[in-house]
Amino acid sequence: MSIAFIAFIDLAAQQRRIRPQLDAAIARVLDHGGYVMGPEVRDFEAKLAAFGQAKLALSCANGTDAIALPLMAWDVGAGDAVFCPSFTFTATPEVVPWVGAEPVFVDVLADTFNIDPVKLEAAIVSIKAEGRLVPKVVIAVDLFGQPADYPALRAICDRHGLKLISDSAQGFGCTLHGHHPIHWADATTTSFFPAKPLGGYGDGGAVLMNDAALWERMDSLRVHGKAVASDLNGRVFEHDPKYLNARIGMNSRLDTIQAAILIEKLAIFAEEIGMRQVVADRYAEGLKGSVLSTPKVIDGGVSVWAQYVIEHENRDGLAAHLKTQGVPSAVYYPVPMHKQEPYAGFPAPNGLPVTEALAEKVIALPMHPYMDEATQSVIIDAVKGFNG
Repeated sequence: MSIAFIAFIDLAAQQRRIRPQLDAAIARVLDHGGYVMGPEVRDFEAKLAAFGQAKLALSCANGTDAIALPLMAWDVGAGDAVFCPSFTFTATPEVVPWVGAEPVFVDVLADTFNIDPVKLEAAIVSIKAEGRLVPKVVIAVDLFGQPADYPALRAICDRHGLKLISDSAQGFGCTLHGHHPIHWADATTTSFFPAKPLGGYGDGGAVLMNDAALWERMDSLRVHGKAVASDLNGRVFEHDPKYLNARIGMNSRLDTIQAAILIEKLAIFAEEIGMRQVVADRYAEGLKGSVLSTPKVIDGGVSVWAQYVIEHENRDGLAAHLKTQGVPSAVYYPVPMHKQEPYAGFPAPNGLPVTEALAEKVIALPMHPYMDEATQSVIIDAVKGFNG
């Protein structure tokens, strides 16, 4: 059986489903004209926080700024160490040098691909013993949609006095034992890049937290360091607070139209997570015994399946074969961060052998909640038909 066209991520199918709601939401923004930080932004932040089991959410321009904002709010800077995996997109470590700190790369678990708690603690101990950097923050990544081992990570951070960020750009909506990552993390960050499970029609990001003081400080930072209520305590300033700058910030605001679109997408997001699981289950059953491994989700975890990533001994050969069959695929992180030139000088205590092995073997297959069984059968058959 052949399929005329197979989408790697089918955004059009979702749009067809909710097009009337999207059109109405966009029209409301066009009518009121508050295109930047309009009323839909605060409405979306409230709904996002409720969905993610957090007290507060703060939107921003993209998922990269979302990671930078808490680092800035916590005054992370020169001489500080921020621990993160190397098997991730560059946005995770990229923000650390922005604030003058250094990323310290940690190996991942071979089965879930998420940061290895044992290796993390060893890296923290190593950095402390060396004495050059002060450990400050751990950034865990919910890679490919599933939660990291947050109970273990929280215990480590508590032992060593570190803050914990869950970089949930790929994993927003994932849970562990019924809890979202903010149950353990000091801040959860996410991205609304269109290809993400909860994506807009442009760029955007957000930070979830339970600390009102942190929210207020980041609210200042996202708007050029504007004065906020605590800055004005005991002072009189009768003008727009953005013209009284209490700190050096950035310009990182979510467009109102994106917030309006995301409100409508969030309304169906829980259902779509369930639909993604159906697709993942069909892959697991259909590919059983045909590849080195299909994804393993942490015990008690629910993945949002941002990607469906398998391992194959001849990954590049499989990718070439799938292309001849009209099946798109993607190779994520073929060069880990610690092997990339801008990051090669940063610490990677004890090496990262699992990361380096995975970079040679992983390949992602098409994944989205609207994939029908016939299309998925074509993909599975194409994978099983490769003999290289």
